[in-house]
Amino acid sequence: MELIIADAGSTDDTINIATHYGAIVVPSRPGRGRQMNAGAALASGEVLLFLHADSTLPIGYLDYIRSTLNQKVIAGAFQLSINDTHWGLRWIEWGANLRSRYRQLPYGDQGIFVAATTFYDLGGFANWPLMEDFDFCRRLRKHGRIQLAPASIETSARRWLTVGLWRTTLINQLCIAGFCLGIAPERLARWRSTRK
Repeated sequence: MELIIADAGSTDDTINIATHYGAIVVPSRPGRGRQMNAGAALASGEVLLFLHADSTLPIGYLDYIRSTLNQKVIAGAFQLSINDTHWGLRWIEWGANLRSRYRQLPYGDQGIFVAATTFYDLGGFANWPLMEDFDFCRRLRKHGRIQLAPASIETSARRWLTVGLWRTTLINQLCIAGFCLGIAPERLARWRSTRK
C-alpha cells in the first residue's frame, strides 16, 4: 500500500507530518483534479483510492474496497458520515447516500476508489478546481456500476458549520446546476470561494 499526499503549497506542517509517517509527498499546483492526478501519476498499485484531506477512512477500509470491487463494478465509494451531531447533517448524509446509491454519483468526500487501469483508460480527473469528481463519476457510470461500500467515511463538518448547512447545500447545488448548464469549473470555483 502506498500513501501519496498531493500538496498544493500548504503552509502548516503537512509535509513534515506526512513524511514522518512514510507518505510520499508530491508538490502540485492547486486544484483538486490536478492534485489527484499528480498523486495518481506516482502510484504503482492496481487500485487507486482518492481521499480528501478532511476525511477519515473506516477501520478495515482495504477489505471493503476489495470486496466492493470484486462485485464486478467499475468503481466504488464509501457512504457519507459527517462528524457532527447537528440534526441537519443527518439529512445531508441521507441525501448524499441516496444520490450515490441510486444515481451512482458519489462525490470526492466519499473516497472514490477505482482500478488504476480504468482510471487511466478514462483519462483520469479533469484538471479542474471543482466538479472533477462529478465529471469523473458521470464518465465512470457509462462503463459500469459505481457501488457503495457497506461502511462510512467520516468527513469534516467544518464547511457546513462555518458557512451554514442550508447555505452550503444551496451553493453546492448551484455549482452543479451551473456546471450542467456549461459554466466553466474555474468560474464556478471563483464564485464559490466568494460565498464562504
